[in-house]
Parts: sequence; C-alpha cells; structure tokens
Amino acid sequence: MDDYSIMEKLEFLYGGKTAKVVYKKLNTILDYYKNKIPSTNFEFTEKDTVLITYGDSIKKEGENPLKTLYKFLHNHLKGFISIVHILPFYPFSSDDGFSVIDYKKVNPELGSWDNIREIAGEFRIMFDAVINHISAKSREFQGFLNGDNKYRDYFITPGPEFDTSRVFRPRALPLLTEFKTKWGIKKVWTTFSTDQIDLNYKNPEVLLFIIDVLLFYVSMGASMIRLDAIAFLWKESGTTCIHLPQTHTVVKLFREIFNKVAPHVKIITETNVPHKENISYFGDGYNEAHLVYNFALPPLIAHSILTENTNKLSEWAKTLETPSDETFFYNFTASHDGIGVLPAKGILSDEEIQFLIDKTFAHGGDVGYRDNPDGTKSPYELNITYFDLLSNPRSNEDINVKVKRFLASQSIMLSLKGIPAIYYHSILGSQNYYEGVKLTGVKRAINREKLSIEKLLKEINTANSIRNKVFFGFLKMLRIRKELNYFNPKGNQRILDIHPSIFAIERGLEEKKQNLLILINTSKREITLKNPGRYQYDLLSGKKFGDEIKITPFETLWLQQYPQN
Repeated sequence: MDDYSIMEKLEFLYGGKTAKVVYKKLNTILDYYKNKIPSTNFEFTEKDTVLITYGDSIKKEGENPLKTLYKFLHNHLKGFISIVHILPFYPFSSDDGFSVIDYKKVNPELGSWDNIREIAGEFRIMFDAVINHISAKSREFQGFLNGDNKYRDYFITPGPEFDTSRVFRPRALPLLTEFKTKWGIKKVWTTFSTDQIDLNYKNPEVLLFIIDVLLFYVSMGASMIRLDAIAFLWKESGTTCIHLPQTHTVVKLFREIFNKVAPHVKIITETNVPHKENISYFGDGYNEAHLVYNFALPPLIAHSILTENTNKLSEWAKTLETPSDETFFYNFTASHDGIGVLPAKGILSDEEIQFLIDKTFAHGGDVGYRDNPDGTKSPYELNITYFDLLSNPRSNEDINVKVKRFLASQSIMLSLKGIPAIYYHSILGSQNYYEGVKLTGVKRAINREKLSIEKLLKEINTANSIRNKVFFGFLKMLRIRKELNYFNPKGNQRILDIHPSIFAIERGLEEKKQNLLILINTSKREITLKNPGRYQYDLLSGKKFGDEIKITPFETLWLQQYPQN
C-alpha cells in the first residue's frame, strides 16, 4: 500500500492530525485480514455473465433458500453463468434486504455462510455493500438511541445552520426523520426511508467500521463488491450531497486497499443518475470503480424496441468508452429496482421519456417519483417487468412474437462491449406480479416475485410456454457467446448505421483480422440488407448468406465471414 497516497486521502477527508490516527487503525485492520483473504486471479473474459438474484428468489418447502438457489444454479445454469450477484442476504428490517441489521451475518431465513461458500465453490459471487445507510434496528443505531457515546457521531443530525435546500432527492419522502434519543429529540438524515439511517462518514470510526466489513466480505468469498447508493455517501451543507469529492475519495481509498490485500476483487458502483455523472466513478480508469452500471441502457433499449427505431440508441452507444482496459460497463436491462428514466435524461427527450411512461401504464405497470428542490416531483423509475414493458400483457399478440421481441432486447445487452448481467426474472421470462404489489403496497414488488422451484421447473419444461422459450433462447445465446472471443470485454466495438430498425455492431480483437457483425432487428417486419463485407455465416442459426442478408422480425444475427472449424 502506498503510504503517501493513503495518507493523502485520509488527510483530505479528516485533516493531518486525525489522518495519522486513522491510518494506524487502518493498518491494524489490514494486518488482521491479510492472511484470511484467498490469493486468486480474476480477469474478465467473454465467458463471464452475471446472474442477479435474491437469496430466496427460488424456494422449496423445507429447504434453505440459498441451498435451493445453489441447486438451481448447479443444475440449470452452470456453464452459462459464471458470476452470481446475490442481493443483500444479511438480516434486514425493510426494503427486501437493503436495510441491513447486521453486515456480518447471513439472514437465518435464507441459510448460512456455509451455503454462501457452497455457491462460491462453483461461481464467483458479488456481495452487496449497503454502506450508505444501515437499519434503524441495527445495534449501531439502537446504541445511538440509547445514548451510547460510541455511536453518538455514527449518524447525521444536521443543525439548523445546515443548508439542505439543494440536496438531491431520489425519493418522494422526508430527508430528515425525528427520533427520540437519550440526548433528546434528534432529526436524523434518512435518504431512502425512515428505516434506513445514513451513516456519518465524517466520523472516521464509521469509515474504519465499513472497511472492516468490506474485507470481511472478501474473506468470505466475495470476488466483486457492489457499492450500493454510493453517490450519496458524504454530506456537506449547501451542496447537492451527491457525487461530492469526498465520496470519490472514499471509493479511491477502497480501491487502494483492495489493490493491496485483495487485488482480485472488482468494485462496481451503483449510481442511478444521468450517464455523465454515472461514468465519473471510473475515475482515471485505474483509481476508482472497475465497473459502473450502464443505467442508460435499459430505457434506451426499450425505446428502440417500442418505436422500432434504433437511432437514439446507436448515437449514444457510439460514445461508450471507458478510460482504461481495466474498466467495464455493466450491461443490464432489468434489476430488482425499477427501470430508471433519470439516466436517459439528455439522451432521450422529455417527450420520449413520457412515451416510455405511457407504455408502462398501458402495460399494467406503475411509475416511481422523486422530490425536486423546488417542491415538484419528477419520474424516477418504471415499475414493470422488462418482458411486459415491451409487450402488452393484456393483448392477444402471439407469444412467439412477444418472446422474439424480448430476446431481441436481451441480445442487444449481450452484444455490447462490457460485462452482461441478467436479472433472474429476465432469464425466466417473468411477467408482472400484481399480487406482490397488493400485498406489500410497494411498486417495485411487481418485479420481485419469489418462485416455487417445482412450479418454475414445470413451466420451464412446458413446451411453447413463455418461460420455456425465453429460458432456452437465453441459454442458446449464452452458450455460443462464451466461446467467441469477439465478445472479450477488452476487445473493440464499432456501432454502424445500416438501417433505422437495425442495431448494428462490429466486435473484434486487434490481433484478429476478422470481426463479428451483429445485426439485431428491432421491428416486426423482415428487412433485407446488402451484405456490407462478405459476412456469410450466422453463428446463432447456422444460416448462410450471399450478397443480401434477410433478417426476420426481431431476429439477431451474429455474422462472421466463414464458419469456424
């Protein structure tokens, strides 16, 4: 570890005198973990695809959900998926896991650390670091309420002089929540809900507490660490309290610590914000996140499919560059949250975003809003499954067309340069879960249904069902993709303008003379194109082409100049 670099960051955060004390304590933590972290190599290749899932997404009566998840992964996705992002599996009090009571325990309703290690024995695992906030039921916050001096400054209690007028709000909820404590009534900072209490990183003990948690995760098998809601980490009076220099400095500090004691670990930042702000977490390409969520991608793909026009997607995709070959876009279309529309702002017009909102309502979904500083509200996310966003579940349209439309959207995500990530409801072709919304009153529950393993397997194996067609259509693409080094995330990418309804990409490696031509028809009509470069063979269908290429509705072609032996 570069002593000067670490000290420089700690001095920026806390001042010189405090930094020396913090650095000494930090070294004690590192000494504790240095022999507990496995030595391994981990570099992304074309063989890497992530599955995003809850620990109890798939359940079986009388069995630990994490054990059931392992069996499903082992029996049905091994060889197709290499990385599993298990959403927060710790004891929690709300928000489906994102209000953590104890960072170092596995929720006993899900299983144990043995179950986590079993999954880690066959797949790399991404752990969630929900470190902007902690549960109101946590030991730390309860200590604060009960007057324990250790926790007095663990949380943010801004006085009347603290100017919050510019604070960016991701929710239509109060920023501060009153709590009765041994020190009297305190207004405490709660960015996301009254049960999710923001941690105070101006207190260096909080930073050290969280560094210990992160290294514990690595010691328990984490190969990737997801920094949840990281953009909100640091608060300063009179600012937006998002993307502050101190926040970026904390991410850089985490990167340096991992470089020293766990160089295989990859950091991914979750910042559901406009694209330019989102990619700022790449830093200079070597000093912050290895990956950032490609948050603009889901709404842009949906817009392309629903309008049967890829112009906006193509123009934006031409700008996708990372600052180094150690940084990657995390490409996805759906997750446990809604489909964010804020990241598309400035790429899609207000009218085009409203078009997506109108489609969401028409297809049985809902919309989440956030508060603006002027007291108004703005749309924040679309609450709907990605399958139903693209095809009206109330229509009598042929399911074959709906499935092809959906798989076309997913092939765009799989074809772009970066690391593909698939939400479990996407690979399973799930539709809107209205009952969950009624039961919980939470809009996001529409895309969070927990599935019975017996029922799920029956549906997957029912010929011509949506689940059957989506699941095996996905596996076919994944099986072929992982054997093609054209898709190496360090390779080249060129977006082509061939036809308004065709999303076209060339992928390749510098040392190879050949490229792969990817053509994805986003329309429900057949399109005939002139062959732009003697591409003769489609690796997905086995079809051969001459001077012309015919692309059927919602078809994907992965074309090379001749079949590989």
